[in-house]
Amino acid sequence: MSGPFTVGFDLDMTLVDSRPGIRACYEELAAETGVPIDAELAVSRLGPPLEHELAHWFPAADVPALADRYREMYPEFAITGTIELPGAREATAAVRAHGGRSIVVTGKYEPNAKLHLTHLDIPVDAVIGDLWAEQKAEALREYGAGVYVGDHIGDMRGACTARAYAVGVPTGPCRPDELRAAGADVVLADLTEFPAWLDRWHD
Repeated sequence: MSGPFTVGFDLDMTLVDSRPGIRACYEELAAETGVPIDAELAVSRLGPPLEHELAHWFPAADVPALADRYREMYPEFAITGTIELPGAREATAAVRAHGGRSIVVTGKYEPNAKLHLTHLDIPVDAVIGDLWAEQKAEALREYGAGVYVGDHIGDMRGACTARAYAVGVPTGPCRPDELRAAGADVVLADLTEFPAWLDRWHD
């Protein structure tokens, strides 16, 4: 390959480990509402939209308002507790080194996704939020992404729908075999392997 290209990355459990902050948000929401939430269980299955998780704990009619409240409290409870996953910064740097651009396509509320990247100083060229699974193909196509990297089977489905090369990293809730079954073209151990893989793929 030659010339400019675009690589898309998922956010939660691909570039960042947001479990501590998300756990804190669920615990605060449980305290506010008086409804028990198993925060450990919730953070063990990150990937689908927030509303899907809230529906496990609250009546459907209450979910939209509680999702708004969760997103409102998120900057206070979730940003500083989130850490960069190994290789995240090096992965986006590798894309830049090849003359490409990195975008983040995530199911997370976009303003909160941007807060994470700013706080951790992970440079990317664009952030597109509120997209899950096949919906991610909309942004991948719009930005002309030839590669999409993610930890969830939903990410692999989005990449396949966009006809992007699907790179799986089993740093989230999905096993390597699950990522492959969902369409991953390659599965890396984590993002520390991404720069060397990109060198081979781009050449």
